[in-house]
Amino acid sequence: MNILFIEDDAMNRRVVRDMLDVAGATMAEADRAEEGLRRIDEEDFDVVLVDLRMPGMDGLEAIGHIRAREDAKRDLPLIVVTADTALDLRERCIAAGADEVLFKPVAMEALFDAIGRILASKSDEDAILF
Repeated sequence: MNILFIEDDAMNRRVVRDMLDVAGATMAEADRAEEGLRRIDEEDFDVVLVDLRMPGMDGLEAIGHIRAREDAKRDLPLIVVTADTALDLRERCIAAGADEVLFKPVAMEALFDAIGRILASKSDEDAILF
């Protein structure tokens, strides 16, 4: 499993990388949304994790760019990982095209559950994927 985490905070990226290492997944990193979009152009990922608040383009804009693509990558599973706790945030993220929303600090079980749910919903098989 190859996962991209678009997050400007290096410590948050490290924590998630350590969690994913436990599951044997690989994680690519981007510290800006623009870099994340470039990596999506150039590489194949199974899941994209994206923070909302970053310098320059924010996470919702990045999600909009991904969902507006005209290739198969527009359907990439997208999980928002955020510290924002606005009451309507989950609904806004889902409306923008996110598949799941996780709130920081992210628990390993919540991360694995979210990835598993998304991959299972996008798979034609009933197998456990993660």
